[in-house]
Amino acid sequence: MSEDFLKNPLSLFDIRGRTAIVTGASGAFGALAAKVLAGAGANVVLAAGNAEELKKTAAECEALGAKVESVAIRPNSEANCDKLVQAAVDRFGRLDILVVGSGKNDVSKIVDMAPERFLDVMDANVTQSWLMARAAGKQMLKQGGGGKIVLMSSARGLLGHPAGYTAYCASKSAVDGITKALGCEWGETGITVNAIAPTVFRSALTAWMYEDTDRAKGVRSAFLARVPKGRLGEPSDLAGPLLFLASSASDFYTGHILYADGGYTAG
Repeated sequence: MSEDFLKNPLSLFDIRGRTAIVTGASGAFGALAAKVLAGAGANVVLAAGNAEELKKTAAECEALGAKVESVAIRPNSEANCDKLVQAAVDRFGRLDILVVGSGKNDVSKIVDMAPERFLDVMDANVTQSWLMARAAGKQMLKQGGGGKIVLMSSARGLLGHPAGYTAYCASKSAVDGITKALGCEWGETGITVNAIAPTVFRSALTAWMYEDTDRAKGVRSAFLARVPKGRLGEPSDLAGPLLFLASSASDFYTGHILYADGGYTAG
């Protein structure tokens, strides 16, 4: 094996000039992923249903020096997923990285949840991940040279939750299954398929947990009793794992669920 990388080990993480699609680019993880990849020098194709928030993310990526293509659609059909891949090819000539940052949760006790609500979560988290991975994979196989697919899982794909998470836990377990199955299916092609699985990290939805209110302190204290690192997650805690999975540094890693959880799933 060549040891040329030892002259510059950081080159393993170099994604300058590569082209990435990021879905859910208006959400907490998707927007972060877009900006991390943009800041690292990748061309980014951003997708989200919220056109106004998508414009904000695109502007932030451009401010970081990236070339940006925005498509205000969700990956909720075969046609839309194919359209996103074609947008990458038309603008940048190829597709190297896919990050599926889109998804949703719907918290409800099972006896109170209509089947339609359960299926909606499964569609957003599972079917759309499958459709987007399928579309991206077809292009990566066609062009050759491998590729990087990063799906969005959760610690709840491994662990249950008493608050009414049957839909979310089931969906994230399914994402883990897709990750492992595609890791095996595409193992010899050069395409790696991995997932990031965080617990709580700072976002607009979780900001209240970081406050100094009695409610936040109580919830935080109970949660942190299970977290060996003793703190909640920050967006920067997801940036490093994402860059690893999107770069050549992870070429030997596939079908892997990377828990960005401060040790939560270890105990």
